[in-house]
Amino acid sequence: MGAAKTGGDVLFVLIGAVMVLAMHCGFALLEVGTVREKNQVNALVKILSDFAMSTIAYFFVGYAVAYGVDFFADAKTLVGKGAAGFAAYGYDLVKFFFLATFAAAVPAIVSGGIAERAKFWPQACATLLLIAFFYPAIEGMVWGTRLGLQDWMTATFGQPFHDFAGSVVVHAFGGWVALGAVLMLGNRRGRYRHNGSLVAIPPSNIPFLALGAWVLAVGWFGFNVMSAQSLDGVSGLVAINSLMAMVGGIVTSLVISRNDPGFVHNGALAGLVAVCAGSDVMHPLGALITGGIAGLLFVWAFNKCQINWKIDDVLGVWPLHGLCGLTGGILAGVFGQESLGGMGGVSLPAQAVGTLGGAAFGLLSGLIVYGALKMTVGIRLDAEEEHRGADLSLHQITAYPEADAPALR
Repeated sequence: MGAAKTGGDVLFVLIGAVMVLAMHCGFALLEVGTVREKNQVNALVKILSDFAMSTIAYFFVGYAVAYGVDFFADAKTLVGKGAAGFAAYGYDLVKFFFLATFAAAVPAIVSGGIAERAKFWPQACATLLLIAFFYPAIEGMVWGTRLGLQDWMTATFGQPFHDFAGSVVVHAFGGWVALGAVLMLGNRRGRYRHNGSLVAIPPSNIPFLALGAWVLAVGWFGFNVMSAQSLDGVSGLVAINSLMAMVGGIVTSLVISRNDPGFVHNGALAGLVAVCAGSDVMHPLGALITGGIAGLLFVWAFNKCQINWKIDDVLGVWPLHGLCGLTGGILAGVFGQESLGGMGGVSLPAQAVGTLGGAAFGLLSGLIVYGALKMTVGIRLDAEEEHRGADLSLHQITAYPEADAPALR
């Protein structure tokens, strides 16, 4: 029975890892559908390359920073047949795979904010630094035992900081890193007129944008449900709460945006971002409200960023992941309370302190990493490269090469 359970846990976590891996296709398609045609190839290559860089950084450095575990042992030991304490059937290996897909979501989030004007290799270097050191630091403090943060939270507020599936650890952190990156990078050339008014740049492909949102939404159920990391911990509550938050975000963004397709599809993601933290403790009605609030917040904050605050965050990743992740982290301490139908075991003060601390750490990380790269190697395409587009400037091919080539004779 023990062997069957361990084997079942391996399969369970592996399925979750594959579902979250598929979400990176969603990130790519969402960016492809939002940026201009001259930057679509760059979006695809960037997401895939960042995934590879993230996995390498996480394998060699990041996972050890977060959990004090490395994989520099022989294969027999890694599958639990040695004396080093690794679980049977390679459970620790699929757990790494699962958590590596979470780590890689951070540069995928950042990618959408800095689209259409960032240099390629400096972004790859930023990914290596973020996933080797900065992301594992917050991951280890919240989901591990690093620096005694959770012990301090429990001693101070009576409960640890609760972030079941990463509203703060992944999404808020990634979104606030992206804000720092966007501020260091600056706005796209021509985005604002001399008088400060906005120049509209519509999405290049609404079907790609919508498909990306759908792929992300489906994979999100692996992101959330499989965060239990074992069959013993799996809960249908997480699934129904994810569903309710998603539809809540869709409905409110649909209403406030007056049927705008970009906002509607991102509204679904806003709800899913917000519910990650408390998906295992909220009542479904609390999840519905949480998603609805996130949908409203995303539309409002995206417009404020682009129009009033002059922050050219191309995909709106700071509003979507940064602000909605922050909101979800705090609301887990509200709708997780037993008095509101939740499971209990959460503290609103702990959620507020942990969430705001995670956001501040994300912003600081983004400013440090992208600020250092800006001062040393530069992080932005020059004016001519940006005008030509990242596809031709960086990859020497467009998304539609046959259409751009001279007619064959």
